[in-house]
Amino acid sequence: MTQTCVIVGASHAAAQLAPILRQEGWEGRIVVVGDEPYIPYHRPPLSKTFLSGEKTLEDIYIRPQMVYDKAEIEFLLNTRVEAIDREKRILSLNNGETLAYDKLALTVGSRVRKVDLPGIDLEGIYYLRDANDVEQIKSKVKEGKHAVIVGGGYIGLETAAALRKQGMDVTVLEMMERVLQRVTAPEISEFYDRVHKEEGVKICCGVGVASFAGNTNVEKVICSNGDEYAADLVVVGVGIVPNVELADAAGLEVNNGIVVDQFARTSDHDIVAAGDCTNHHNVLYDINIRLESVQNATDQARVAAQTLCGKEKAYDALPWFWSDQYDLKLQIAGLSQGYDEVIVRGDRDNSRSFAAFYLRGGVVIAVDAVNKAPEFMVGKRLITGKVAVDKMQLADENIPIKELLT
Repeated sequence: MTQTCVIVGASHAAAQLAPILRQEGWEGRIVVVGDEPYIPYHRPPLSKTFLSGEKTLEDIYIRPQMVYDKAEIEFLLNTRVEAIDREKRILSLNNGETLAYDKLALTVGSRVRKVDLPGIDLEGIYYLRDANDVEQIKSKVKEGKHAVIVGGGYIGLETAAALRKQGMDVTVLEMMERVLQRVTAPEISEFYDRVHKEEGVKICCGVGVASFAGNTNVEKVICSNGDEYAADLVVVGVGIVPNVELADAAGLEVNNGIVVDQFARTSDHDIVAAGDCTNHHNVLYDINIRLESVQNATDQARVAAQTLCGKEKAYDALPWFWSDQYDLKLQIAGLSQGYDEVIVRGDRDNSRSFAAFYLRGGVVIAVDAVNKAPEFMVGKRLITGKVAVDKMQLADENIPIKELLT
């Protein structure tokens, strides 16, 4: 009998899982259920080239429609799964219909963390998570107008760069003492603070937002210290939350994400999960973690597809990330939590190209490379090889970075 695999969530992970599932030998139906009207698209460009207007939505599709058609992958778009009946293996949809499955994949991603502040419902205040969000933001972009970004993480800074490049007056408000404080060392924060200020962005740290004011459209942002900032457009970027409610209601194990094993299986082995929504054990760092990255979504989805086809292969990929701002390409390899030293290679204070290596006990555990692709590539090998490095050589740009591998 023909079996059906349903993939819930038309995400990065789904765009990888569905075709790989077919390539690995799944002969039955493959159905992807997505709550947006679009096939899966790249999310990182939303706050960069899509916001700036350099690329259209079709330009950022992960795969063209013909790829899914050739693999006989069906899509149910503008559709949301409301409940999972694991006993009957039936999904309840928001249109009142049901969908039966034999195997199920949850690639439901995450959603923006929202703020509950006076005035948040005014026109001109947006979050940035999907294509519709960006289309609304675009309608407010106008040279010379005031934009306020709430949150100095990667999304906030990428949005600030895109809006500044389009001629807006941009202010970033960050509650913590420095931008990127949750994810990077002070050396990286100071660099991005400098670059954004050089580009004309005003950055205010240690500042909490108390409310938004205006008639129908937002006109100003009021901070808890009494400071006020003019605003024609506000973008709130204060983190994301994994979409675990569907799995939780179905009785699957949930703990800061849908808990999966090394083969991407949930606590129900007929159900796999991949991407932002999952919590898994990272072998290299020996920690349980939930990763918000394209790399994790695609690599874990491949493992999930193989598992569904009975070809178990443990997930052990090195996490990596990136961020594009102005002429800067930041490439990050590894997880820097728990570092005890940072070695900087390059002129961080006066150039726009350097790398920061995070060490623990003399061993490289992560690298942040800004316009330094060789350092990023070699850094990945140093991390996976758990190499104890000579710190003087690591900091010396006159010594080719590849020599540290020997």
